[in-house]
Amino acid sequence: MPTSDPTAQPDAGELPIPTRTPTATRTPTPARMPMAVYMLGLAVFALGTSEFMLSGLLPPIADDMNVSIPRAGLLISAFAIGMVIGAPLLAVATLRLPRRTTLIALITVFGLGQVAGALAPSYEVLFASRVVSALACAGFWAVGAAVAIAMVDFGQRARAMAVMIGGLSIANVLGVPAGAFLGEHFGWRSAFWAVGAASAVALVGVLTLIPRIPLPAEKPRLKKEVAIYTDRQVWLSVTITALAAGGVFCAFSYLSPLLTDVAGLAEGWVPSVLGLFGLGALVGTAIGGRVADAHLFGVLLSGIAASTVFLGALALFASAPAAAITLSFLLGVSAFYTAPALNARMFNVAGAAPTLAGATTTAAFNLGNTGGPWLGGTVIDLDFGYAATAWAGAAMTATAIAAVAVSLRLHRKTPGRVVTSSAPAPAPAPATSSAP
Repeated sequence: MPTSDPTAQPDAGELPIPTRTPTATRTPTPARMPMAVYMLGLAVFALGTSEFMLSGLLPPIADDMNVSIPRAGLLISAFAIGMVIGAPLLAVATLRLPRRTTLIALITVFGLGQVAGALAPSYEVLFASRVVSALACAGFWAVGAAVAIAMVDFGQRARAMAVMIGGLSIANVLGVPAGAFLGEHFGWRSAFWAVGAASAVALVGVLTLIPRIPLPAEKPRLKKEVAIYTDRQVWLSVTITALAAGGVFCAFSYLSPLLTDVAGLAEGWVPSVLGLFGLGALVGTAIGGRVADAHLFGVLLSGIAASTVFLGALALFASAPAAAITLSFLLGVSAFYTAPALNARMFNVAGAAPTLAGATTTAAFNLGNTGGPWLGGTVIDLDFGYAATAWAGAAMTATAIAAVAVSLRLHRKTPGRVVTSSAPAPAPAPATSSAP
């Protein structure tokens, strides 16, 4: 919906998703990615570092809080549970609020949650701080994803999501290993302080680079957005995303003790291997973001199948240091190669409800991030060992492949169906940055 200001950015939470289809006529020159999308990716760096850094901090947290490693692993699940609950809840609560103001409030609460975690005197307080931080993180993801999707053309959705997911990849390359390094040399609390500082930087970026988005003439209707949940393709997308993410993080959540206790590596290796996983994630995101718009189901099938193979190999060869290190990198590639496609698929089938589509994808990923670590912890408690978490993860990803096959079969019956708003497409955002 155009505004009186031709340079105004569209509001993703209040304006409809473009109705253009992948076969629509394109201009000869590809549209550039708006600078605001890159800013969202930068903010996601702080969010992602907090979400994943506990994989390298479980042993010192367990020692300091006098709990077992599997119980410390529940802090990962706590964050994921907060994301599952917070994404749709905050998406609904902020549906009619200005997008920029919402993003500012959520990144502020997230940063304060990191401070609370750094000061936590007990496991229970740390657990609560993780839930609060996750609620804010979930809301930021849901609103931010909707903003990013609405600012680009249909054929650039996966690329826009790849920019945001790239923030997660960089968090794995830099943030997670840095957190492990800080935890080893300065105590695990220093990692929380560092993420709090990164959140403050992200807040400044949102304040200065995310434009003030005008409110639309027609308010979004909750009933219309909630209607997406009557579509079985939406629920298939939720299932696929949860299983694909959960399978990888079933093993990744316990990668640190697997590397030290099974592969026999010194603790000093852990930050480097986590960084290697993150490097793989960055490579996977870059490739998946480029390919997924044209070959979405091909990316889903090939990427999840690769994760299944790598998890099985990790279970078999975890005691070999070289194999464990190499497979950590390959898992990062395969997991994040599929991520842009998983996000884009949800927006394709639920495009008439952009805010809840983003929230549902966020919740789906974190259903996996909740169930995966829980299943891994259960396997460890049953004395199957750390390597067995990879077998459990492979079972989850194999089930995800079956769900993709069902979704593809349904898609082929109605290949032209993409859920979009019936309203006109919003004016394209101004080009403020070169495309990646």
